[in-house]
Amino acid sequence: MNAELTAKRDRLLSVLHEIGPCAVALSGGIDSTVVARAAHEALGLLAVAVTADSPSVARTELDDARRLASMIGIRHEVVATNEFEDPDYRRNDGSRCYHCKDELYSRVEILLPRLGVTTICSGANLDDAGDYRPGLKAAAEHGVRHPLQEAGFTKADVRALAQAWDLPTWDKPASPCLSSRLAPGVAVTVERTGRIESAEAYLRTLGLRECRVRLHEGELARIEVPSGEILRLASPPIRDALVKQFRQLGFKFITIDLEGFRSGSMNELIPLTLKQAYETRP
Repeated sequence: MNAELTAKRDRLLSVLHEIGPCAVALSGGIDSTVVARAAHEALGLLAVAVTADSPSVARTELDDARRLASMIGIRHEVVATNEFEDPDYRRNDGSRCYHCKDELYSRVEILLPRLGVTTICSGANLDDAGDYRPGLKAAAEHGVRHPLQEAGFTKADVRALAQAWDLPTWDKPASPCLSSRLAPGVAVTVERTGRIESAEAYLRTLGLRECRVRLHEGELARIEVPSGEILRLASPPIRDALVKQFRQLGFKFITIDLEGFRSGSMNELIPLTLKQAYETRP
């Protein structure tokens, strides 16, 4: 570990010492895993990882969170959340993430006394501040701390520290919740998130590590894969099998996005006025 990364690691541990007993929202992704690892090192039994369980969480992600918590040695709680019962969440008007995080943080707040901790921590890093993330507004309303941001970590810094700590997630692609695959205006349902989970699982059997199945109005599946994989996916044998599989899952139209894989492409469909309403930067 070089001197610059060592200094950032020490700042992160110092931030967590200052925060004190905390519950880390562990999704199984790289950012929250690094925070959980740091919290365990800084606070020991005064840190606990908390993972949400709902139809929007892929079973592979929930399994990863359990495995990572066990590997780190941090206490771990899985909390059932009920965002699918919230009509504002199901409406999916572009503010869905706010309602999801509000539900999660509300559930965790109730558990804090039993867990023996006082503060909720997230895995948000500095790069997240430049994106449309209404969940950060919910975090602010619940007094959630962001140790990576406070310690000056970018996404690249997080990956570097994860690699130095030999965390298996250091090069893991981002994996937002399944509901994020639904275009604004397409109602969130358990059937749709389950269908998307199955479709992406099928794409991974084709050797695609990074992929998204975006669901648009009319049950149209827009498949995003790295640009170098588009021709292979469109080749007759693979294409024909893919179309058959997706139709069996219930998609009516199957398309491949020629622009290729890119995180957050659904944000392009969210009205600017709504983005401004959920702005969290000063």
